[in-house]
Amino acid sequence: MGFNLSRDGWLLFATCGLRSLAYGFLSVILGLYLDAIGLSVVAIGWIFTAALAGGALMTIAITAVADSFGRKTLLIAGALMMGLAGWAFAVSDNPIVLVIAAIFGTISPSGKEVGPFLSLEQAILPQTTSDQNRTAVFSAYNLVGSFAGAIGALAVGLPSFFALTALAGFRFLIWGYVGAALLLALLFAFLSPAVEAKKPTEPAKSQVGLQKSRAMVAKLAGLFALDAFAGAFIVQSIVAYWFYLRYQTDLTALGGIFFGTNIFAALSFLAAPALARRFGLLNTMVFTHLPSNFLILLVPLMPSVEWATAVLVLRYSLSQMDVPTRQSYTMAVVDADERAAAAGILSVARNAGAAMAPLFTGAILAMPKLGLPFLLAGGIKIVYDLWIFALFRYVKPPEEKS
Repeated sequence: MGFNLSRDGWLLFATCGLRSLAYGFLSVILGLYLDAIGLSVVAIGWIFTAALAGGALMTIAITAVADSFGRKTLLIAGALMMGLAGWAFAVSDNPIVLVIAAIFGTISPSGKEVGPFLSLEQAILPQTTSDQNRTAVFSAYNLVGSFAGAIGALAVGLPSFFALTALAGFRFLIWGYVGAALLLALLFAFLSPAVEAKKPTEPAKSQVGLQKSRAMVAKLAGLFALDAFAGAFIVQSIVAYWFYLRYQTDLTALGGIFFGTNIFAALSFLAAPALARRFGLLNTMVFTHLPSNFLILLVPLMPSVEWATAVLVLRYSLSQMDVPTRQSYTMAVVDADERAAAAGILSVARNAGAAMAPLFTGAILAMPKLGLPFLLAGGIKIVYDLWIFALFRYVKPPEEKS
């Protein structure tokens, strides 16, 4: 995978990897930790919702002023707030405190991005390479994040080496999350002024938000919200908790399961650029995502934890190829000077959609044998795939118009 990246591009790869590492272990233990400190399933669902909704609110607040206030400054501030939220989770068992921390501190129950980091980095990345290399860069960026998330998931077994109790082990990892946030702030401090938005040369171009791309982004936002709503039924924390309830799976085994899913997801990123060049970005998005969603329907129908794990891993070998292609597609079809605003709106739409699903955590996990999280997620995601293909099959990025 050959591409030229600026120094800032490589730094963003490092920040993505570090953040994903922290999200990887936090998401596996989060539901189990909240259960261990005495919170009910309903309270856990509310905290998950607060984390996802808070990510949307923080994205709105930060991306709205990022280009004028400074992307680098706000990235550093976001990392410090992430550390503060981790500290709150480590020292408090008060659900109100935890909800507030989840809203403002980019706590991730999904193992994926929930706050403003992705929107800002996604707006910066096209400035660090050429249009021809854009999809490859987004694929490599996601590859780094997925590998790091896999290592993070595997890291949940670390406390066992120190003979810690379950609760002490959870807190050990949460303090690790705080440390990762502080290191993240330090890495952001090394970004150059080139990451900032280009200054408008004409007063008329200083308008806030979307102009030419408004209708297209509105359609994409609605579709991405639907996809994220479905995906939030199977975020890593909920799936880990489901395996625990359904099969009494221990922490070490859960770490192994999510190491496997993240590794296979990472490997799928390698195939995305070649498939996109051969079949097009939208076709790659849809026709790798559809079979993965049929697989997710099969997970709760499997007769054992081994078979359920095998189908889940197979699903992840296909499901993430749409991520770099989706990011590249959306950054390509909107105007270049509206990318930051579009990235922010689309991230908010995804976070807002995702925030709704955990409200139903108590109901969908009340009978683990039914596997409702997987059935709901797979069914809704199939609708999303067919819908986005119907609406956008004739909308081509610049490199495909010829």
